Amino acid sequence: MEESKKTKPLKRIEELRYLSHDHHHGLLLCWKIKTGFAKGISAERIKKYCSWFFENYLKHHFEVEEAVVFSVLGNAHPEIERALDEHQKLIKLFESQKDIENNLNLIQNLLNKHIRFEERVLFPLIQEKATLEQLQKIRAADDEEIFVENNEDAFWL
Repeated sequence: MEESKKTKPLKRIEELRYLSHDHHHGLLLCWKIKTGFAKGISAERIKKYCSWFFENYLKHHFEVEEAVVFSVLGNAHPEIERALDEHQKLIKLFESQKDIENNLNLIQNLLNKHIRFEERVLFPLIQEKATLEQLQKIRAADDEEIFVENNEDAFWL
């Protein structure tokens, strides 16, 4: 392939770094769900971990994105509409206490697709369009790594 036709990955700007780290942890959650089922772990055990993850990390992540990051493009932007719709679907799946095994499989699939969409489409667009003031607001809203693993029941090991 010619050098000019190669596409280099877009380097994540500092202001979105911690949100991208959150995405990494979200992808690991998807892997943990899949691994748990492959190991024959009960849906209830996996659900307990997923509920912990949602309450301690994912809810905050969604709140930061919706309050600050998505405002760069506005809620009427088609890519933001998609992200908001997926957030709502994921929230319902995480909060549901019915049909746990099916919902965990839906979470694993939708969260994986959602994160890849945000990393490959939405965040590059936000990086391109954000003003310095908007970037400063993003950084102020999410300026530290907060994830600490819960190994109380590390069913994926």
